[in-house]
Amino acid sequence: MRRLIPLAGLVAALAALPAPSVRATDAAAPIAVVVSAAQPRNVRPSDLALIFRRKKLFWSDGSKVNPVNLPARSPLRGEFSRVVLSASPEELEKYWNDMYFHGLPPPFVLGSDEAVLRFVAQTPGAIGYVSYCSVDTRVVVALVISTSGQLSPDSGTISCGRSDSRKTPQ
Repeated sequence: MRRLIPLAGLVAALAALPAPSVRATDAAAPIAVVVSAAQPRNVRPSDLALIFRRKKLFWSDGSKVNPVNLPARSPLRGEFSRVVLSASPEELEKYWNDMYFHGLPPPFVLGSDEAVLRFVAQTPGAIGYVSYCSVDTRVVVALVISTSGQLSPDSGTISCGRSDSRKTPQ
């Protein structure tokens, strides 16, 4: 219980960050599923739905999985939910209402890509998703959801118009 207090404080601080305005291009951007660069994890596409439905609670090394979502109104969350969880945010709200009464809380929700990047970079076992072009060296891209809705471990030839490189697991 003692360890939950700092994590709860971090979540509260990150959730307080202002949510950026949604640009028209955000909905069409590839989505990067990210893990900490300090503790990279191999994530199988088949495990991703289990992780975000909180049916897989631990990584292979026994450490706790800490998934984090964007807000329900986020176009990225809508696309992530459709591709990975085969459900709409509304369907997932009902799912989480049911699961909450069974003692299983939903993943944390943070208001922006930046908040997700900070949380994932600083929280052991964390996994989240952001617009691919928001990724920086604090995190590692574990999987990519393309604009066509394909889930793959390879980023292919995604270009963000910047000269910085993306870190992907080998």
